[in-house]
Amino acid sequence: MNPHAKLITSLSLLLGTTITISSNHWMMAWTGLEINTLAIIPLISKSHHPRAIEAAIKYFLVQAAASALILFSSMINAWTTGQWDISQLTHPMSCNLLTMAIAMKLGLVPFHFWLPEVLQGSSLTTALLLSTLMKFPPITILLLTSHSLNPTLLTIMAISSTALGGWMGLNQTQTRKILAFSSIAHLGWMAAIIIYNPKLTLLTFYMYSMMTTTVFLTINTTKVLNLPTMMTSWTKSPMLNATLMLTLLSLAGLPPLTGFLPKWLIIQELTKQEMTTTATIISMLSLLGLFFYLRLAYYSTITLPPNSTNHMKQWHINKPTTYPIAILTILSTLLLPLSPMILTTI
Repeated sequence: MNPHAKLITSLSLLLGTTITISSNHWMMAWTGLEINTLAIIPLISKSHHPRAIEAAIKYFLVQAAASALILFSSMINAWTTGQWDISQLTHPMSCNLLTMAIAMKLGLVPFHFWLPEVLQGSSLTTALLLSTLMKFPPITILLLTSHSLNPTLLTIMAISSTALGGWMGLNQTQTRKILAFSSIAHLGWMAAIIIYNPKLTLLTFYMYSMMTTTVFLTINTTKVLNLPTMMTSWTKSPMLNATLMLTLLSLAGLPPLTGFLPKWLIIQELTKQEMTTTATIISMLSLLGLFFYLRLAYYSTITLPPNSTNHMKQWHINKPTTYPIAILTILSTLLLPLSPMILTTI
């Protein structure tokens, strides 16, 4: 990709995100989301492969529909109340339309169909951006309007997302699709708590982004795109694969790793809000996710299954592990002892 084009798209991504998260007016937030959408499309389609072009078209159509719904929702609210302020969303129909639009932007069930396909058609770096940075502006809008959203609708979406993210991830062999369904399941946890404790949603999103970034960067280093390749990747970089196993278990939410903290706090908060049933259901459904994370961890480190493979066993990678991966791996696995300090901020 042309360096100038890459610079423009990167700056546009930062600009769009900054405009959306810092705006109070609906039109400015919508403008930021549109800049973001248009900036990421060249990154998705840069390989010129038919699958990449298909992913870019799917992404554009879904995001354009979601942006139109956001605009429609804000116009209905402005028409009835005279307010263009994001925090003054009071009209019930506007609230429901906005919830559906943000669900489309994020990939919450039942608007999740585009996410696995788009991630599978993108490069690993672009898939990382789609899973983390591109979800930040819509979550910010949800945070600003959380006091006026419909709790029943969000709870149904949260439980459905956690269930589907777990179920659909079970039979996948492509690592990007597995991480896409992992993203859907984690978004379910965030949607469950956003009305009751928005700061906790933000903490969960930060933790999820950190762990997902670690996994994507590690996979990008070892060039593992599916499970058969992962079986033989331990010969390339044994230490990196060992740390990948820990990061995957952290993403699954196993104690005493970092990923346990947000799930523990969400279950605690839901119990305080007398939503014990919801807490129990999403906890049980997260076991489905745990299964496929364990399978990934098993393939990456513990054993080479007794079957023949078409992949040539490659020897060690010559380039050393980069500092960002090392730092992110430490943060993704060892932050739980710092939980008292983290709790003082929420």
